[in-house]
Amino acid sequence: MSVEVSRLANGLTVVTHAMAEVETVSLGLWIGAGSRSETEAEHGIAHFLEHMAFKGTTRRSARDIAEEIEAVGGDLNAATGLDSTAYYARVIRKDIGLALDLLSDILLDPLFDPTELERERDVILQEIASSVDSPEDMVFELAQEAAFPNQPVGRPILGTAASVGRFKRDHLGTYLQAQYRAPNMVLAAAGAVDHQALLAEAEHRLAPLGEATPELPSIATYGGGIRRSDKPFEQTHLVLAFEAPPYRHADYFASQVAAGALGGGMSSRLFQEVRERRGLCYSIYAFSSGLSDSGVFGIYAASGPDRAHDLFSVIRDELLRAAETGFDENEIDRVKAQLKMSLLAGLESSGARAEQLARQILIHGRPLTTEELIEKVEGVNPSDVQDLVAGLLSSPLSLATVGPILNVARFEAVAAKFALASSEAA
Repeated sequence: MSVEVSRLANGLTVVTHAMAEVETVSLGLWIGAGSRSETEAEHGIAHFLEHMAFKGTTRRSARDIAEEIEAVGGDLNAATGLDSTAYYARVIRKDIGLALDLLSDILLDPLFDPTELERERDVILQEIASSVDSPEDMVFELAQEAAFPNQPVGRPILGTAASVGRFKRDHLGTYLQAQYRAPNMVLAAAGAVDHQALLAEAEHRLAPLGEATPELPSIATYGGGIRRSDKPFEQTHLVLAFEAPPYRHADYFASQVAAGALGGGMSSRLFQEVRERRGLCYSIYAFSSGLSDSGVFGIYAASGPDRAHDLFSVIRDELLRAAETGFDENEIDRVKAQLKMSLLAGLESSGARAEQLARQILIHGRPLTTEELIEKVEGVNPSDVQDLVAGLLSSPLSLATVGPILNVARFEAVAAKFALASSEAA
């Protein structure tokens, strides 16, 4: 595998993976700061800054940026998460210099034109309004708030109408200068890329990045609790969650396997029991997401308002059964095969591979080999997964619901039993 890593004098890490027989290259700049790096007054500014990056520099208008990348058949995009922000492009091999010039220009020399700022503020306010019209978006935001109350990790990445309405260009510039520092950034590329050529381009274009390391964000403290919205939708959407291992923890891969075994595919326990056997819902799945200092293991499902208590009760019973009786080898082997397939499939996409490399460096300080990752997956055994689920149930329950519940008393009775089981496990 042709993975090479270098570091510029200012602390920026450059990582590449040359992929044979590929004529395009995916490259981007990943910043180890997202919404959790915001102060309360800055809520939503990381996402706002990501939007404004494409709205013009001192050398290019917003239209110039769009036309230049599309004139060579490429594309340019960005994304904001809890702990990172990414700006990335895909072009054919001869245009990698242009792509990096555009990326460096929008990060080093953004104009933050007041007219564009007001226009983009309106776009983001519509995005926030759209999320309120999506019950799935709402229930995940409420679950995150329940899990991490009164702290940046528990707040919506988009911000609120009130917080977004307060931002001025100086706020954007202050956040950019504080967080977009070379030691906290990775330039990653995969596909038709030459490491030394990209390194030379990076030294030329990204040397002005600040060399100081940003302050670490506040520690994520898991809390737990219940959040509900009775906004009228056709279905009741729910997420129940527990504190999960952070991504550097020895049990991180066990939590990924547990999510797969419980709700990772059509053969998983929850899909078979809840959908196939009982017909309680159309969609149900489990997930485990990690941060540097905490994590969330959750289950999402949606059903008719009259079946919500039945749905919740079956999910509770399946979790308790998993903690008490565990999993058999065949279940765990199926999930491990799925995880390995996902890892290997990611190597076939230059975009996925560039993101994977960047995130590994931000998280672990180095790229992880595919063999190393597969070894970690293979090292998980059924007893590890059973212990992991039992450990999850020892943390306080985070429960979020959106939509009507016809028999609230029955639903709350199930929630009370769940919370009691969690406290007894602790």
